[in-house]
Amino acid sequence: MASPLGRATSSPGGSSSAAILLGKQFKQMQTDTDIRGISVGLVGDSIFDWEILLMIDEEQDNLYGGGCFRARIAFPDSYPLYPPKMTFLTPMFHPNVYQSGEVCISILHPPEDDKYGYESAAERWSPVQTPETILLSVISMLSSPNDESPANIEAGKLWRNDKKEFRKRVRKCVRDSQESAWD
Repeated sequence: MASPLGRATSSPGGSSSAAILLGKQFKQMQTDTDIRGISVGLVGDSIFDWEILLMIDEEQDNLYGGGCFRARIAFPDSYPLYPPKMTFLTPMFHPNVYQSGEVCISILHPPEDDKYGYESAAERWSPVQTPETILLSVISMLSSPNDESPANIEAGKLWRNDKKEFRKRVRKCVRDSQESAWD
């Protein structure tokens, strides 16, 4: 049975090459014991929609450490040729996260030259990226924001000009994430 989007709905894996690849990657992430602090599940029964919980280690990140951040990754039917979208469901204050929660990071931008000349094609999406590399890049992004072209202008300005206030806002996000992580 197919959904209106042309996605198989009879099983989480479906039968398209994208669904088969995502099924393997999903299973790998669920069984890999080397990936600390990342939990993945499906939203409903679609292999194209993942629910993520990032539990940031306090020792690795002194800003977002201790946070439990929920997110979703929506993969297109054209995966792995085109990138998914990742959106934080937990409110996130970060220069590279839009107020809507959508993550703005180079590897999630389509594999083409940037029309503004900011990023080269080599910095953007490539089919060698996996859900694991995406999540590891996002975790890295949390502790090392790119403030040259911020998605959240207020967060970018505070990161550059008022680190104390930036840290205060981030720590509030962390506390809030801890309180709502298991809701």
